Amino acid sequence: MKETIYQKLNERVFRHTCGNGLELIVVPKEGFAKSYAFFATKYGGMDMNFSLNGERKKTPAGIAHYLEHKMFDTEEGNALQELAKLGAEPNAFTSDAITGYYFESTEHFEESLRILLSFVSVPYFTEESVAKEQGIIGQEIRMIEDNPGWQVYSNLLKGLYEKHPARIPVAGSVESIAEITAQTLYDCHRAFYDPSNMALCVVGDVDAEHILKIAEEVLPESRRPEIQRDYGTEEAPHAALPLVEAEMEVSLPLFLCGYKCAPSLQGEEYARQELIGGMACDILFGESSPLYNRLYAEGVINGEFGGEYDLLPGISFIAVGGESPDPQRVHTAIMEEAKRIAKEGVDEVLYQQVKKATYGCLLRAMNSFESIAVGSVEAYFRGCDYFCFPEVFESVNKADIETFITQYVVPDNAAISIIHPKAES
Repeated sequence: MKETIYQKLNERVFRHTCGNGLELIVVPKEGFAKSYAFFATKYGGMDMNFSLNGERKKTPAGIAHYLEHKMFDTEEGNALQELAKLGAEPNAFTSDAITGYYFESTEHFEESLRILLSFVSVPYFTEESVAKEQGIIGQEIRMIEDNPGWQVYSNLLKGLYEKHPARIPVAGSVESIAEITAQTLYDCHRAFYDPSNMALCVVGDVDAEHILKIAEEVLPESRRPEIQRDYGTEEAPHAALPLVEAEMEVSLPLFLCGYKCAPSLQGEEYARQELIGGMACDILFGESSPLYNRLYAEGVINGEFGGEYDLLPGISFIAVGGESPDPQRVHTAIMEEAKRIAKEGVDEVLYQQVKKATYGCLLRAMNSFESIAVGSVEAYFRGCDYFCFPEVFESVNKADIETFITQYVVPDNAAISIIHPKAES
């Protein structure tokens, strides 16, 4: 295995690309009782349309999330229960871009790791169990759809994007998951759960060579052809709809302002893009910004107000909001502040303050085994190195932030999603 020393972070990391294509990352933490394993596939809610071996595939919305739910089923029973018996704390998640399975434990780590690698790589579905799961996930979808916070975000993406699959909820709809069969799940597992499309990161007091040996013993040796993903035609740079409104049971209007940014990049440029966008958000509307403090003093926003810059395959955007008696006033104020920054530039004192806070936040994340494991795998899928953020950070300057705000926080790129209180009948 290749060892890399990161002097600025006082970290060492072992990496190895296995013969079957799996990327293995091991971060030793000597003297710690806890160990953490994260096993993920580059397969998420957006990956509904793809080509494999020259054959085009179109799958139902929500299938990646559905597959995650069913992966814990084994011929012998349930992997969650087996891991719990060993004292491990397992779970999983599906996002737009990846599906990840993980556990942390203080004992029986090796045995738990073998179980994790085994159940994720060897699927077991029956038509009966798949049909039963439709009712469970259908109920989950209905609960999500009744959540105003989810609705306001979902509607914002429909305002920003006309065709991109990010508009479609990761869980799909009750109608779309009704199309899923055991065979569909097997086909998607065969396509996306190949080791060459996956990565494993282990953080803890472990021996890297021994982790590699376990991975090679448990996982299949074969390597399948690369998947060609289809996210649809290229989006126009401007927002699809300026305003999306709905009514739900809320006491105050709930809103999200969105600003459509450049398509996400790969490699170190992705890491720079993420840093610049995040710092731009803090400068524009973060808790230390003049805009935040003015709007808060005027009673237009409350302590729930906030936002972030998000990057998904092929797209990136800003989303910011909360509760407000006058969402449109907040939307206008953000645009006016962006226009002022474009003309006058970013205040140097605020820039230095945000810069220090951002770097401090990145350093604090290194104290979390989960942040290291998930961050390392996500960075690998994006073609960059999670542990190189100090060097990337040094390449960012104030002009980058000013350019970002000037280019993207403009009327043509803006959309607002508002959930109004239901009118009294």
